[in-house]
Amino acid sequence: MHDNLYTIGHSTHSIEYFISLLARHCIIAICDVRSTPYSKFNPQFDREALKLSLNEHGVSYAFLGKELGARSDNPNCYIDGKVQYNYLIDEPLFEQGLHRIRQGMKDYVIAIMCAERDPLTCHRTILLCRELRSPGIEIAHISADGSIETHAEAEQRLMQLVGVRPDMLDDERTCIETAYDRQAEKIAYVKPDRLVASGS
Repeated sequence: MHDNLYTIGHSTHSIEYFISLLARHCIIAICDVRSTPYSKFNPQFDREALKLSLNEHGVSYAFLGKELGARSDNPNCYIDGKVQYNYLIDEPLFEQGLHRIRQGMKDYVIAIMCAERDPLTCHRTILLCRELRSPGIEIAHISADGSIETHAEAEQRLMQLVGVRPDMLDDERTCIETAYDRQAEKIAYVKPDRLVASGS
């Protein structure tokens, strides 16, 4: 018996299409893991508007951006202005957030939601699913067209994306962990003042 867990990015979808994606996969609860639950270009996904739209369609909404967002208020989670995922996972708030998801899965079909269309460019996969994956949890990513990418398929694609593959020295599991580390370094949040200071 496996618990099912989904992830989804709201991207630039209309709220109607987004809700249709949830209905297609029988999602009845959304865990919003955006650090800042507002969208300048897609206001339909602002926290209050989204919660209202979801509730109108019988979908529960929980904001977990403080616990599971890609940013942190703790300066100790940064090196040279860039957040470090391996520090985030040691934060008590982070573990509380994971616990809420694990507990919620007992009663709800949950989708972890963030903004990015591609799960591989989002911390929902590179940070959260890396910590949540286990033999008892079946993780699936809902694509923009409504199709499903299993987490195993996502990990294979991740290795291709960062250019690692098993060989005589490194087995597949080692390569997958290396791929997570490389992608985490690539997508991790960088404080705006650090970007200015570096001339980016």
